[in-house]
Amino acid sequence: MTARLLHKAYGRRQVLRGAELTVYPGQLVAVVGENGAGKSTLLRALAGTLAVDRGEVRVRGRLGYCPQEPVLDPGLTALQHLRYFAAAYRLPSPAPGRALARELDYERYLGTAAGAMSGGTRQKLNLTLALLHDPDVLLLDEPYQGFDWETYLRFWKLVEERRRRGKAVVVITHLVFEQDRFDVLAELSGGVLRPRPVAAQHVPSGHAASQHSAPRHPAPGDAASEDQGRRSS
Repeated sequence: MTARLLHKAYGRRQVLRGAELTVYPGQLVAVVGENGAGKSTLLRALAGTLAVDRGEVRVRGRLGYCPQEPVLDPGLTALQHLRYFAAAYRLPSPAPGRALARELDYERYLGTAAGAMSGGTRQKLNLTLALLHDPDVLLLDEPYQGFDWETYLRFWKLVEERRRRGKAVVVITHLVFEQDRFDVLAELSGGVLRPRPVAAQHVPSGHAASQHSAPRHPAPGDAASEDQGRRSS
């Protein structure tokens, strides 16, 4: 995934001022910054759920996006969400979602309406929906809010498994002690990203990104197609 010269303003407030980011297959990137720096705005722009004023995003393969606030219908059960998203992603069944529910230890709540779930369980379902179609590029906005310690560790196990399989992962985090987990730390300040390596970077050759967008994280009532183009310039 490559983002070039992203600009976004809300009225007179310029949030992104030419932000740029490249994430390679098998690479884990942290986006950090002060509260209000525009981290969630950046991730929404990368995911295609927010139009930028200028700039370009190129994504190779399928994209998964886990927003900070769960995108759930309070009247639908977890299993109904899995079935809906499986259909939106054109999967033959919600079986991958059931497997993730087991891994994240909330399978017993699959018959529970989202509105009756605890915040942590809703966040588990939110993460599951982003992972359901096994995306090549994964964007996670503080995805472990409300997780207990065991679930937090399970989350990182899921991320590491996908990293080993060559998935590109971007995580917004504010936890300083997590930084050694990442290959690149990208600080967003003044609307500009300043990436620096943390560990040996995973940069396989021959992985130039093609200009297109895979689906945004679909919301109930919105059957997003798998490969829908988007671009602002």
